[in-house]
Amino acid sequence: MFQDIVIILVMSVPMLMFAVYPGLKLGDYFEEKHNVEEKQKRIVIIATTVVFAVTLSSLLHFL
Repeated sequence: MFQDIVIILVMSVPMLMFAVYPGLKLGDYFEEKHNVEEKQKRIVIIATTVVFAVTLSSLLHFL
């Protein structure tokens, strides 16, 4: 169990390259459509990037 978590977290580091683009697009969407501030946009970008990277790496590990 602990090894799976460590492997997923290690695999998520290279997945950050692939996860930045969806995070940027989602942040731009929120800024354009919902008029969010720059600070909130950065929070959305970072959270989306991290969640997407961990999701991709866990899917690669378990499938």
